[in-house]
Amino acid sequence: MNEVLALASIVMLLLLFLKVPVFISVLGGAAVYFLLNPNVNPVVFAQQSIVGVESISLLAIPFFVCAGIMMNYTGVTARIMNFCEVLTGRMFGGLAQVNVLLSTLMGGLSGSNLADAAMEAKMLVPEMEKKGFSKEFSTVVTAASAMITPLIPPGISMILYGCIANVSIGDLFLSGLTVGALLCVTMMLLVRFVSKKRGYAPLRTTPVTGQEFARAIKPAILPLLLPIIIIGGIRIGVFTATEAGAVAIIYAMLLGLIYREMHWADLKQGFKETVCTTSSIMLIVSAASVFSWVLTKERIPQMLTEWIVATIDNKYVFLLIVNIFLLIVGMFIEGNASMIILVPLLHPIAKEYGINEIQFAMTYIFNNAIGALSPPMGTLMFVTCGITGCKTGKFIREAVPFYLLLVVNLLLITYVPVFSTGILTLFG
Repeated sequence: MNEVLALASIVMLLLLFLKVPVFISVLGGAAVYFLLNPNVNPVVFAQQSIVGVESISLLAIPFFVCAGIMMNYTGVTARIMNFCEVLTGRMFGGLAQVNVLLSTLMGGLSGSNLADAAMEAKMLVPEMEKKGFSKEFSTVVTAASAMITPLIPPGISMILYGCIANVSIGDLFLSGLTVGALLCVTMMLLVRFVSKKRGYAPLRTTPVTGQEFARAIKPAILPLLLPIIIIGGIRIGVFTATEAGAVAIIYAMLLGLIYREMHWADLKQGFKETVCTTSSIMLIVSAASVFSWVLTKERIPQMLTEWIVATIDNKYVFLLIVNIFLLIVGMFIEGNASMIILVPLLHPIAKEYGINEIQFAMTYIFNNAIGALSPPMGTLMFVTCGITGCKTGKFIREAVPFYLLLVVNLLLITYVPVFSTGILTLFG
């Protein structure tokens, strides 16, 4: 690595640590390289920033972001929450179990972990505190369960990874079902253990009758069909992953008409939020694409691949090192930015070791999800604590069992392929 690239990398990392917006930090590092390297045409800087966001597959991002936002204006959340209360009412933890299950089901509709975390922090945490849950536990459950969102289709992280590494987004969506289900089930078991120990009672003690279940599931059926429509349509070839985003928008608007809860003002506000959210993602993609070009020009991916393959002769050791590295990176750098920079480096190495590309992709995305919960820069931690008023120090102490659970899940996904690729084998 030459001195100019080293200086560019230091500038980028320094700006990130100073909490400068991610896209400005990455562009700042790239700008240093272009300004100080006389062998590179500065015009390439502008070209790459535009080329980086021209992929047709990236159109899926605004589509799914819009569909998720529209879902929030159709009354879907309340209907699914009522369904979750019926399913988990007799479990220890009551509303905490509702919180985890709601995050899982809403993750299949919105694709945005921060939006889901903010929504549930406003809706559920005050109710959980009234039921006797501590503020810290309620906030941690909300933040931790929101981690499931990027793992469940149509998670934005899966779309980005598929575009960067040229991996089937449809296969990533399908794999995400088992990975998200694994985290949901294990998290509900942990919530049950903690709740039983602390005396957090179930919402009800009587069994659910058939009529109660029917009343709860009837209004939730249409929203819950969306992930099935998306994955089913992609798998049988009715539409691509990008076109599935457009289908999701139409479906969300139809639900708004059916439920009669979406108005013109909601539609206008929804489009405004879509533009803002998509812009923030695309700015990061654009900036990181420039820096990725710099790394490629300097042959960093090739040299890193040759060095690692020559140094480490065991793929399991490689996966362990990658996990440790990504967990540290996730503590300081936003997931989408790190993905666009690191995936072009790590994906080819994983292929050299013969690691299944879907398995490695889900391992990477799971690491990113943990990073969103990890101090000192965990976005989920700050969003939920900001809404609930929980102190970050208390949040971190309360979250220790959840961090341990996440590490166990990460090891299962990394070293037991059935959790990431088993469903792909099942469906051919």
